[in-house]
Amino acid sequence: MSNSLFLTSTDARSGKSAISLGLMEMLKRRIARVGFFRPIVTARHDHAEEDPDIQLISGYYNLDEEYDAMFGLTMAEAVSLSSQNREAEIIETILNKFHALAETHDFVLCEGTDFESASNSFEFDINAEVARNLGSPVLLTARAGDRSVEETLNATKLALDSLDEKGCHVIATIVNRVAEKDRWELLAKLRGMDVARSQLLYTIPEDKTLGAPTIREVARVLGARVLRGEGELDRHINGFAVAAMQLVNFLDRLEEGTLVIVPGDRADVIISCMAACTSASMKNPSGLLLSTGLEPDPIVWKLVEGLHIQLPILSVDDFTFEAASSVSNVKSKISPTNRRKISRAVGLFEQEVDIPKLEAAVIDSETTVVTPKMFEYELIRRARSDCQTIVLPEGEDERILRATEVLLRREVASLVLLGDPEQIQEHAARLGLNLERAELVNPADPELLEAFARKFLALRKHKGITLENARDAMSDVNYFATMMVHEGRADGMVSGAMHTTAATIRPGFEIIKTHPCAKLVSSVFFMCLADRVLVYGDCAINPDPDASQLAEIALSSARTADTFGVEPRVALLSYSSGESGKGEDVDKVREATRLAQERAADTWPDLLIEGPIQYDAAVDPGVAAKKMPESKVAGRATVLVFPDLNTGNNTYKAVQRSSGAVAVGPVLQGLNRPVNDLSRGCTVPDIVNTVAITAIQAQATKDTHPSTSAAEAPTQ
Repeated sequence: MSNSLFLTSTDARSGKSAISLGLMEMLKRRIARVGFFRPIVTARHDHAEEDPDIQLISGYYNLDEEYDAMFGLTMAEAVSLSSQNREAEIIETILNKFHALAETHDFVLCEGTDFESASNSFEFDINAEVARNLGSPVLLTARAGDRSVEETLNATKLALDSLDEKGCHVIATIVNRVAEKDRWELLAKLRGMDVARSQLLYTIPEDKTLGAPTIREVARVLGARVLRGEGELDRHINGFAVAAMQLVNFLDRLEEGTLVIVPGDRADVIISCMAACTSASMKNPSGLLLSTGLEPDPIVWKLVEGLHIQLPILSVDDFTFEAASSVSNVKSKISPTNRRKISRAVGLFEQEVDIPKLEAAVIDSETTVVTPKMFEYELIRRARSDCQTIVLPEGEDERILRATEVLLRREVASLVLLGDPEQIQEHAARLGLNLERAELVNPADPELLEAFARKFLALRKHKGITLENARDAMSDVNYFATMMVHEGRADGMVSGAMHTTAATIRPGFEIIKTHPCAKLVSSVFFMCLADRVLVYGDCAINPDPDASQLAEIALSSARTADTFGVEPRVALLSYSSGESGKGEDVDKVREATRLAQERAADTWPDLLIEGPIQYDAAVDPGVAAKKMPESKVAGRATVLVFPDLNTGNNTYKAVQRSSGAVAVGPVLQGLNRPVNDLSRGCTVPDIVNTVAITAIQAQATKDTHPSTSAAEAPTQ
């Protein structure tokens, strides 16, 4: 079930706010707590300059969120970040604010930008990127207006093609403001477009009252004084006319709903317009705008008051031509107090849209898209949900220090930095970093060093080591940090920015040992592709596992995938699929598959495991349909287990470099307590993600055997 919907448009003036009203009405009938969010707005909190669509939805539906919580960035902020090539920050800021709102709501309607900036392509790309990273189904609204059918179709197809290319899941398209004569032709041609065939398609006719400004809007934009008719300011203006001709000629041209613009000393026009409101044979004006700052003589006002007609009368200081020019530029917005427009907008939506079908498509829609940003956000969210303590042995490395500030600021974990505390503090000060909440531990502290050495001696005395050997081992920061984890002073360790993989993980083998459910330590990479996350194992630890070890890697990788919210469908890879191939290598994979299925039968009977299978058959539904049509894994695999380290390591690097995938890892699996390795070329985001992963592993480890302390954990 989806918990959000992203509403975007082809361009400006599409009537998107009217569609938002219809959607909110539909959603609130079924869902208790519905929120409203805009990724980017044109105005910030300034009382007179709040975003009109947020004002409309928040005011009409009495939403109690603060204004600033209902949008991500202003357009000025987004354009500034984009000009500095900081697009990732735009998306991250929007996602963080969206998810903060989503945490307190059952569903969030997200409305895209207004296409009023200098670059429509920038806005369209941002809308598509946000929708994709939220995992929200998309509803596209297109504008017909004064366009021909072909022009409308071209604009709609261009938008749909672009959304499809960017991996967005469009569930419906609504073409708004369509001329009645064009509706059925337009709908028929929409249904004939390949890109729209799986969608719900609707047209909504042009309704001039929704686009017409009100007297209130004119008064606000022009800064007009309201002389009469304060209770009638929500009247619609269907057009305006300047009363510059003789009265007899002007009255003949008066149309229904006209705003009459006239100098304030033209008593004849003022009285005639008032009288027209009582005449069955005359069209009624919507109001009067008196120009030049002049007001009627008191005797005229007395006559006007005696007519008891509530025709709104405004006054401005501008000359008549200037006033008319200003009125022509007033853009109408539906306000939360204009119940007539709101009722009409909702009524049109419900009249032209099949509500039960759209409701089912919106609420029951599921997306399989998992972008790198979505995965990263979920890592941070889960790590923060139950704060763990992670030790970082390389506490004097600049990248570690910068990552530490980010992790502490985002409250991802409690952190212990190893190193000389004074040097760490001096280095942080030079970099302008705030590390006040980090615990600084000196690994040369003689008391700790001796205590840890004796603990290590007790663990390894069967190997014939001496106390002096143990002291030497504990002088290594990785051994020292691993002993902190073993002793329960930290929940996990992350190292490798300055050390080799062997130097990082060897202490874990010797001190922490393997988990009771695991027979060996292995690793996975989370491969974050444009639209999904795959789990690759083992690409870092075991050079040439035998069939039994390969089965163990498959099951450990499935458990890791499950821990991190990736539904495990396991494919054991080889150079052939199914029963087609023969040879020692493929036989090993076939035996490993049998063992993995056998071991999972009692504890995880619904785990899907397939092998041997080729990579293309594992991930591509089209290839899977030809090679393994009966398989439940083929074409849908999420956990890919490579037959040896040579294949796995080369494949993950090839995919990473050729596709632009983000590779997170290696993540070690099988240890009693989490220890993870960084690349020596790691970046600050790499460190942040790895610490978050380690914290989540620590949470899962405690859930698996909560009564067992680190020092008491079984070893082998």
